[in-house]
Amino acid sequence: MKYLTSILFITILLISFSSTATPPKKILIIASNIIDMGDAEKHDARNNLWEVAPPYHIFLSHGYEVDFVSPKGGRVEFMMDPLGISSYTIKYEGFLDKANNSLAPKQVITDNYWGVYIGGGYGPLFDVANNKELQLIIAKIYEANGVVGSGGHGAGSFANVTLSSGQFLVKGKRVAGFPDSTEKSKPWAKEGSLLPFLVESQLNKNGAIAQNKKTLKDKYEVVVDQRIVSTMFLPSAAHVAKEMIIVNKQ
Repeated sequence: MKYLTSILFITILLISFSSTATPPKKILIIASNIIDMGDAEKHDARNNLWEVAPPYHIFLSHGYEVDFVSPKGGRVEFMMDPLGISSYTIKYEGFLDKANNSLAPKQVITDNYWGVYIGGGYGPLFDVANNKELQLIIAKIYEANGVVGSGGHGAGSFANVTLSSGQFLVKGKRVAGFPDSTEKSKPWAKEGSLLPFLVESQLNKNGAIAQNKKTLKDKYEVVVDQRIVSTMFLPSAAHVAKEMIIVNKQ
């Protein structure tokens, strides 16, 4: 009888513990509300689906809930056709349901997140990079031992983030972002002339050791430095998400 009583007591304790255990922290994806660059030709400035959807899938497949936040909250727009894993995560994993109901900055409780990720597309350079509320969110998550990740132009979103010390987040860290040389050779933003700043230049201006094609060995390389995980290459966005998870568990 004592044995059965002990077993029952332990079972109750386990059930009680499981019901009150703190759920794993979530991931926050920052996206832009911008559609075009505001010029007469309306150059595309939406978020790049291929740099946001694959990381979203990776985070979900590892058991993490994902929230979106944008400067205005609500719907965010994407460029690129939904191919491969992007198509899968839209159809089966609620990607657009989440993205189209993004939080406003004031709704974000930073303690709920172990990391923040920002993908590419030009939009974030226009409405995320200097949004004080979003910059503070990134800083708070990082200073709480969180991980910051980016793909392509996404690094420009936190190039201006300052920590509580007054120092730039990127200072002294290797960070990969869309390179100036490529920007100036492409018509997507009129050789960069439509942009508020060039990502590589802004990273270097604020003390980062910006990485480019000369310093990276191939287009799949991901740079990890002091809990900042970044890539300048579109095919490696999913790799960034995986590396963020690895860093978080260290």
